[in-house]
Amino acid sequence: MGTQTASASASAEVIGRLSTDVVDGRPRVLRNGRPVVLRTATEHYGAILNGAFDYVAYLSMLAASGGNLTRTFVLFRELQSAVNPYSTCKPESIDYLAPYARVDAARTDPTALDGQPKFDLDRWDDTFFERLHDFIERAAALDVTVELTLFSNTYADQIWELNPLHHANNVNGLSPIHWSEHTTARHPDRLQRHLALVQKIVGECRDHPNVIFEPCNEPGAGAPVDPPLVPVDQAEVNSWLNRLIAAIREDDGGRHLVAGQEAFRYTPWDQPLDRSMNAMDVDIVNVHPLPGTTLGGRTYELGRFMSGDLELSAVRDFCVAAALTGKPVNLDEDNAASQYTDHFGWTIHRKRAWVAVMSGCHYDMIDFTIRPGLPVGSGAAERDLRAWTGFLGDACERWELASGSSTDDVRLLGGDVVVVASRIGGVGGSARLVYLADPTEGTRRRPASATVRCRLQVPRNIQAVRSFAPALGCELPSPTLGTGGTIALELVDDLLLELSP
Repeated sequence: MGTQTASASASAEVIGRLSTDVVDGRPRVLRNGRPVVLRTATEHYGAILNGAFDYVAYLSMLAASGGNLTRTFVLFRELQSAVNPYSTCKPESIDYLAPYARVDAARTDPTALDGQPKFDLDRWDDTFFERLHDFIERAAALDVTVELTLFSNTYADQIWELNPLHHANNVNGLSPIHWSEHTTARHPDRLQRHLALVQKIVGECRDHPNVIFEPCNEPGAGAPVDPPLVPVDQAEVNSWLNRLIAAIREDDGGRHLVAGQEAFRYTPWDQPLDRSMNAMDVDIVNVHPLPGTTLGGRTYELGRFMSGDLELSAVRDFCVAAALTGKPVNLDEDNAASQYTDHFGWTIHRKRAWVAVMSGCHYDMIDFTIRPGLPVGSGAAERDLRAWTGFLGDACERWELASGSSTDDVRLLGGDVVVVASRIGGVGGSARLVYLADPTEGTRRRPASATVRCRLQVPRNIQAVRSFAPALGCELPSPTLGTGGTIALELVDDLLLELSP
C-alpha cells in the first residue's frame, strides 16, 4: 500500500491510540494503529453540559448502531429556532452544566441572564468534570471516539447572553464585548480565561486516549457591527485559533489529535478551506457542508442549512478533492436535512454519508430525535436512521474502507442521472465497491415508487457481482454481468455493488 510519511510515523508514536498517517497520498485516521472511518449520527453535542440527558443509554445505542464518534461541547449553549430544533445543546437553565461553578447566591443577589446564580470563573464545577470523565470512559469502553469542542461562535446577542463568559453572567469583572469579539484575542482578560479553560480541559483529559480536541465550532468573522466598533476579520479569528491550538499542543504534550477549520466570512459569505489544509496546525480538518465552500480554487455548493438539499454530485466532487489534500477531512455536523426527522431526511443523509465515505472522507450528522428523555431517539430514527448507520459501520469494517482508495474505472454508459462513487477495498483487497444513488432529490419528496435506470461499464476482469441495500443492510438479488463488462440496473433507492475479479 505504500509507506507512511516520516512525520506521520513520529506522530503515531507520540499520540498513541488515535493518530494519523499518509499512505500513497491518502491521509488516514488510525485507532490503535488501524485505519478507521469516523462516522456518526449523533446527539446535538450537549451530552455533558445538559444534566438532564442520559448519556449512558445514548452511548450504548450509538455504538450498537455502527457509530464510533460522538462530538460534544464543553461550554457553548444554544437556543432553539424555527429551523434548529430543540436538542441536548439547548438545556433548560436549571440543567445547564458549565466547567465553572455558580456562586452560592442569596435571594437578593443579582442573577445571571438565565435567572440562575452567576458563575465564578475562578472555581471549577466538580459535577461537570465528574460527568466529563464518566462520559469519556464509557465511550472508550465502547470504542467510541469523543471530539471535545472547547469554544464556539455565538452567532447573536441572545445566544451570547447565555454564555458564562458574558460579563453579566459572572462575578469576575470581565469587560463588556460584542458577541463577535468572543472568538478573538482583542481583550486580554478574556484571552486569559480562554487559555485557562484550554489548560484545564486538556489537563483533565491527559489520560483519556479516545479524545480529539477541537478549539472552536464554526469560527466566523465579518459579522455586521455598529460604529465605532470595528468588525472582526478572518485574520483575527484565525490568529486566535492559532493561539488556542498552540496552547492545546503545549498543555497536551502530543497525546491527542486536534481537529478544526479556519474562520468563515459572513458577508459576502465564504467558507475557505485552503488555510485549514495547508497552514493550520490541525490533524483533521472539520468541514461543515454548506454553500460557498472553497478549496483549491473551486467553490462547492454542498447544500443549504437544514433545507433538504441533497447536492450529491457536489459532495462527491468535494470529498474526492479533499481526500487528496494531505489531512483527513470530516464532514463534521452535516445538517443538510436534519430538521426532517423522518424517512425523507434520513435518505438525504444516508446518501451523503455513503458518498463521503466512499470518496475518502469521514461523516458526522445530528439526529435531533435524541433529546433529554429520549436518549436513544424515537420513531423513524429507530426504524430507518439506525438501520443505515449500522450497515455503513458494518461495510466500513467488512471491506476495510478506511484503507481503500477511490477509483474512477466504473463509468455510466447511459440512462437516468446517477451519482457513482467507487472504491477498492482495504489491505489485500481486490473487490471494488460501487455506490449508486439518484441525485435529483431535493425539498420535493420523491415518490417511493420512482425507479431510476442506468447502465454501467466495469473493468473487464470483473467476474462476479453482488448487490446490497444501504437502507436495509441486506443482500439483494445480483444483477447480471453482461458481455464486455456491462451491468443494467434499476434503482428504487440507492444501491451498493461488490465487484470481484
